[in-house]
Amino acid sequence: MEIIISIVSFIAGIALVLYGADALVKGASALARKFNISELVIGLTIVALGTSLPELVISVGSAIKGSSGIALGNIIGSNIFNAMFILGVTAMITPIKFSAKMLSRELPFNLLASIVLILISGSMLIGGADNEEITRYGGLILLCFLAVFIRYTFSITNDGDSTDEKIEEVTGWKILFYIVAGLATLIFGGKLFVSGATDIARMLGLSEAVIGITIVSAGSSLPELAVSVNAARKGNASIALGNVLGSNILNIFFILGCSATITPISLNGFSFVDYYVLIAASLMVYAVSKFGGKNVINRWEGALLTLGYIAYTVYLITSC
Repeated sequence: MEIIISIVSFIAGIALVLYGADALVKGASALARKFNISELVIGLTIVALGTSLPELVISVGSAIKGSSGIALGNIIGSNIFNAMFILGVTAMITPIKFSAKMLSRELPFNLLASIVLILISGSMLIGGADNEEITRYGGLILLCFLAVFIRYTFSITNDGDSTDEKIEEVTGWKILFYIVAGLATLIFGGKLFVSGATDIARMLGLSEAVIGITIVSAGSSLPELAVSVNAARKGNASIALGNVLGSNILNIFFILGCSATITPISLNGFSFVDYYVLIAASLMVYAVSKFGGKNVINRWEGALLTLGYIAYTVYLITSC
């Protein structure tokens, strides 16, 4: 009976997330048009923050309960999942086009977030020391970088980096309804998915570390996947890519910053491999964007990113 309940939660969570993603894309796109705000800015802020709420709830809640492994594993796993699997799958459905400015600004900022995380993680990554942690001081440093990112994001609101993408006409209170209903459904659906998937994983005998970096992170990133795929299919490439980049940056600077400020995050149970895969994921996205095509992530490049994530997941499971 327990397994049936878990499967139902798993399926219901997926359905709710898909509905919420569609509503959120409609509302965010209409908001961008109504106030003449760049879709990239909307993707980097409203959509990215909204789809990162599951990670916020899971990581902060886990940190408060003393489950640092899940808190940090959720962030690292989510960012790897976002950069490799979500962008990979989205690009395989439809190639992701973006401006040259995004290549020189947002993609490097995404890489910077991963580098800062490594730097504040201390000597564990370079010397193999035990009992390392991300301290409250480290958490405050991350929040300072968050302030810089927010200031930067709003500074590019009217820089002329517009798109030619078609945005569905939505007026009045419907914009608010789409955004609120979309976010609420995404959060609730994401929680159902994570609950069901985690229960199933535990019944199969997977460790908590693997659950945190794979099942929980993938589940909490399901909103990003749904939003990005829906946005790309509707022709809103800036929202699709901006959502992923914004979510990754907010995951580290905002969510992990808040978690570590509340209580230090232990690095026990993590290895340099997890961090280096995180860096590699950011570098792969930059590489395929810059060298593979002219400001386009093509289908074969999307397949390369997806295969990279699958390989990492197989490594995690086989190394347990």
